[in-house]
Order: sequence, then structure tokens, then C-alpha cells
Amino acid sequence: MKFSKQQTTYVSEFTQFLDDLKKKDPTIDEKQRAGRAILWDKAPIDLDAKRRAEESRVNQQPYVYQPKH
Repeated sequence: MKFSKQQTTYVSEFTQFLDDLKKKDPTIDEKQRAGRAILWDKAPIDLDAKRRAEESRVNQQPYVYQPKH
């Protein structure tokens, strides 16, 4: 819903900054996606391998520095 006195030509300083940044470096979107892929996009988990690893785990004794004799 538009009001009669609403200004549609306003652009915030932050939007102007981003537009200028993208004009200076057009590959910034690709770099951002690559960085995200490194940190967040993980390979699917192999549930069978995870289950076998959990089953083969050896329980650690409560105090490891005093072994039972």
C-alpha cells in the first residue's frame, strides 16, 4: 500500500555503500559464496560410519591419571 507522500527515491547510506562496493569489485558475491562454502557448507554425514564409530568407542575411566591396578 503506497501513501501519497511516500518517497520512493530515497536510498540509504548503507545501500549506497554496498552498491559502490559491488561496482568496484563485481566478483564480491562469488567470493562471499566461496567463503560461506568453506565455513558452513559441509558434506553429508555417513550415518553408517557414524554408528560404527560410536559403537567402537571405548569408555574412558573417570579419572585418567590414576589407573586401576
